[in-house]
Amino acid sequence: MASINPIQLQKFLKGMDYPASKQELIDQARQNGADDNVLNTLQQLPDEEYQTPADVSQAVGKI
Repeated sequence: MASINPIQLQKFLKGMDYPASKQELIDQARQNGADDNVLNTLQQLPDEEYQTPADVSQAVGKI
């Protein structure tokens, strides 16, 4: 699987209100036109609340 550019990821999460659940992140990314690679990566995140965009980027980096 191709890695995700953190800047691109945050573009797909534009307008996200934090804290946010994994499902809310996926829904927002889908609404912002994220491709399957981004959506599949978000699906692999731990099912928890993310407090900031940096928390999301850090979690994605561990996948």
